[in-house]
Amino acid sequence: MSTTDLTGQKGLKTGALGLVSSVVVGMASTAPAYSLAAALGFIVLGGETLVGFQAPGIILLAFVPMFFISVAYKELNRVEPDCGTVFTWAARAFGTRTGWMGGWALIAADIIVMANLAQIAGSYSFTFVGEVFNNPEIGAISGDVFWSTFAGLIWIFLMTWIAYRGVEISAKLQYWLLAIEVIILIAFASVALFRVFSGNGIAESSIPELSWFNPFTLPFETAIAPAVLTALFIYWGWDTAVAINEETSNPEKTPGNAAVISTLLLVVTYLLVTVGAIAFAGVGETGIGLGNPDNAGDIFAAVGPTLFGDSILGHIMMLLLAASILTSAAASTQTTILPTARGALSMAAYKALPSHFTKMHPKFLTPTWATWGMGIISAAFYLIFTLVSPDLLVALIGALGLLIAVYYGLTGFAATWFFRKTLFMSTRNFFMRGLIPFLGGTTMAIVFVYGLQQFLLPDWLVDANGNNVTIFGAGAVGVVGLMSIAVGAFLMIWWNVVNSEYFKGKTLEKRAHTAD
Repeated sequence: MSTTDLTGQKGLKTGALGLVSSVVVGMASTAPAYSLAAALGFIVLGGETLVGFQAPGIILLAFVPMFFISVAYKELNRVEPDCGTVFTWAARAFGTRTGWMGGWALIAADIIVMANLAQIAGSYSFTFVGEVFNNPEIGAISGDVFWSTFAGLIWIFLMTWIAYRGVEISAKLQYWLLAIEVIILIAFASVALFRVFSGNGIAESSIPELSWFNPFTLPFETAIAPAVLTALFIYWGWDTAVAINEETSNPEKTPGNAAVISTLLLVVTYLLVTVGAIAFAGVGETGIGLGNPDNAGDIFAAVGPTLFGDSILGHIMMLLLAASILTSAAASTQTTILPTARGALSMAAYKALPSHFTKMHPKFLTPTWATWGMGIISAAFYLIFTLVSPDLLVALIGALGLLIAVYYGLTGFAATWFFRKTLFMSTRNFFMRGLIPFLGGTTMAIVFVYGLQQFLLPDWLVDANGNNVTIFGAGAVGVVGLMSIAVGAFLMIWWNVVNSEYFKGKTLEKRAHTAD
C-alpha cells in the first residue's frame, strides 16, 4: 500500500471512465427500479391530501431543483474538479468548517442509505429465488428479519469488494445492472399503457391526461410539500458521476455533463413508469390502486400480478420485475460506496480526516481504508438499527432526505458565492453560476426546514401496531436526522483538537473564482 504525501493529491486512476460510463454510474446510483417501487406509492398518497393523478406533476416539480443543483455541480466541477465535491467547494466558498460539515453530510447520507438498500437487497434476494423456483416458502423468508439482514450484510460485503477492485470493473458491472433495470421498467410501462389504450385495462384504468402534469391544483402543505419531499429521494444519487471526476477522461467537462444528462434521463424514465402505473391501476384506495396505503411499500408487487396475468409469461415478467428491484438495490449499494470512499479520501488528502484514509491500492488505484471503512461502518450501522428496531429503518429515508437537502443546498449556495466576482461578466455566468444554483439551494433549504418540522412530529411514523415511533419523545425521523448532523459536529470539533492544520486554512484555502 502507498500513502499520498502531497496535500490534495489522491493517486486515483485517471482517464478510466468516459461520458457513457459516467452517466451509467450516475443513473445506477439513484436505483430507479428500487426508488419507484419504494416511493411512488407514497408520492401518490402525498400527505393529509391525496395527490392521486397529479403524481406525474410532482415528479416534474421535484426534478426542477435537482436539475438546478446538477447545474451547480457542473459549473463548480469545470473549475474545481475534485472527488470531494461539496466538501471542497463549500470550503472554497465559505471556509473550512462549512466544507467539513458538507463533506460529513454526504458521507452520513451514503452510510444511512446503505442500511436501507441492504435491507431491500437482502429481502429481494429471497423473493427472487422464490420466484425462480416457484417456491412460496423461499419467498416468505424475505420477511424474516434475521435472514434478510444476513443476506443484506453479504450484499454490502460483495459490493464493497467490487468497489475496492477498481472503478472500471465497477462501471462495467453497472452497465449490466442498469440495463436490466431500465429494460424491465420500460416493459412495465409499455404493457400498462398498451392495455389501457387498447381497452384491456381494468375498471379503475384511465386514459392519461395533460392535467396529470399540473400539481398546482393541490394544496401546498398537505399534498405538494410532503409529496415533493418523497420525490426528491428518487432523484438522489446522480452526483456519484461527479464524485468520480478525477477518474474520468476529461475531469473538467465529462462529470458535469454526466450529472445533467443523468437527471434528464431519470425524469423521462420516472414519468413513463408513473404515467403507466397510474393509468392502469388508478389511484383508488382499495385493491391495486396506488392510493391504497397497503400498496405503498412496493407498487410493483401490488400491480404486477394483475398487469402481467397468471400465465407463464406473466410469471416470467414478475420474475424479471423482482430481478430488476434486486439488481437496482445491489447496484446502488455498490455505487453508493464510490462517492463515500472518495469523499473521505479527499477530506483526508486535505488533512480534514486521518491520513489512513489516503491509502491507495498500488494495482487497483482505489482508496483502501476509505472503501473498506465505509463498507464496514455501513454494515455496522445497518446491524445496529435492525437490532434496535426494524421500524427505524423506515425512519432512515426521511432522515436521509434532510441530509440530502443539506449538502445539495450547500452546493447550490457555494456555487453562487464562489463565482460571485464573475457573475456579471456574461449572461451565461449570471444564470448558470448564479441564479440557477441559488434557486436550487433555496429550494433545498425550504425542503429541509419544512421536512424537519414534519419529521419531528411524534405521530409522523407509526409501527405495524399503530404505535408512534419516537426518540426522546419526538419523531424518530427528525431525531435521527438531527443526531447524524450532531455526530458530524462532534467529530469536526474532535479532529480540530487533534489536528487543526486544515481548519486553519493551510491545506484548503477559502477563495473566490476570479477568471471568466
